Amino acid sequence: MAWLSISHSTSDIVVVISNGSLQDFISSADSKNSFLGWEKLHDIAVGIAKGIEYLHQGCDQRILHFDIKPHNVLLDHNFTPKISDFGLAKLCSKDQSIVSMTTARGTMGYIAPEVFSRNFGNVSYKSDVYSFGMLLLEMVGGRKNIGSSAKDTNEIYYPEWIYNLLEGGDDLRIHIGDDGD
Repeated sequence: MAWLSISHSTSDIVVVISNGSLQDFISSADSKNSFLGWEKLHDIAVGIAKGIEYLHQGCDQRILHFDIKPHNVLLDHNFTPKISDFGLAKLCSKDQSIVSMTTARGTMGYIAPEVFSRNFGNVSYKSDVYSFGMLLLEMVGGRKNIGSSAKDTNEIYYPEWIYNLLEGGDDLRIHIGDDGD
């Protein structure tokens, strides 16, 4: 059982996150937990999307997380996702479409290309959407999204892995059972 404790001046808030992080459930390399099922993964994905939408549109100021990844999605006793770890987050106004940054933020494998190289465009809230897309690929593929410098080919960066499979005419190895939509 994982505990999250937040202290604020005279009051303490303790939240029980009984199922740990999403990372514990989506990687086939970590077989200690069972597969959640496509319906539960769908519910978790929609919950994360709603959380990101709230950060981007629901607050007075837009909150850009810059580190959306399975380790930073905690699951409560009902497997309701909670976005955590705002250490790299940045506040900006809702009408600000381009965000200025002096250094890249995030975790390799989840960082949008424009965050680490301005050649790809300007940094915006869409950077979190890119990270969410990488998280979805990891959820569906059941494998970890690791940087391209990994020595083991099973630990290759997702876009590179998919590109290599498509270039070779191979199957994407993402198999969804016939038991539903």
